[in-house]
Amino acid sequence: MRIILASGSPRRKELLSREGISFTVIPAEGDEVIRGTEPAEIVRNLSYNKASEVADRVAADKADGKSAGDAADDNYVVIGADTVVSYKGKILGKPADHEEAAAMLRMLNGETHQVYTGVTVICVKNGYRTEKVFHECTDVVFREVPDEDIIEYASSEEPMDKAGAYAIQGSWGKNIREIHGDYDNVVGLPVKRVVKELEVLC
Repeated sequence: MRIILASGSPRRKELLSREGISFTVIPAEGDEVIRGTEPAEIVRNLSYNKASEVADRVAADKADGKSAGDAADDNYVVIGADTVVSYKGKILGKPADHEEAAAMLRMLNGETHQVYTGVTVICVKNGYRTEKVFHECTDVVFREVPDEDIIEYASSEEPMDKAGAYAIQGSWGKNIREIHGDYDNVVGLPVKRVVKELEVLC
């Protein structure tokens, strides 16, 4: 059964590859439409939109006799995911510019925040479609960081495509005092849970 990752994120690709999973990348298209008010609800909805859009596109291409990557088979799995950072009820997505990145990091400085990743797994097998939507939450605690260090990091390109304006696996990782939960979830995909859900669903 072919596995499709509905994301172009290099971090999610690395996590799946680390588990020895062979997959095809077909990034979801279109604008992200946020539905819901709670972080868990938002990431679950966003992940579903991504996975469903790609699954529908693959099915349409198959019906038209076209190929969507290497996935135009009868049996395939689509994995969609979305990650947000939440602090005191405020959702922090990807910063629009370096100034916003610095503002986000100042907000989180010395504090505990939550990282939510929503995942949708859609399994199409012998013409039948089954779905599983779930999320994981990890608490992340930042050390107190001098403002000049925040400015230096925020001025780089590393935080620009990261929810909450930081990458735990990057140079900012040294400023994280502790985490409570799944480290991979903070990177962008709770891959161990994904593997378990694949085994159950498909």
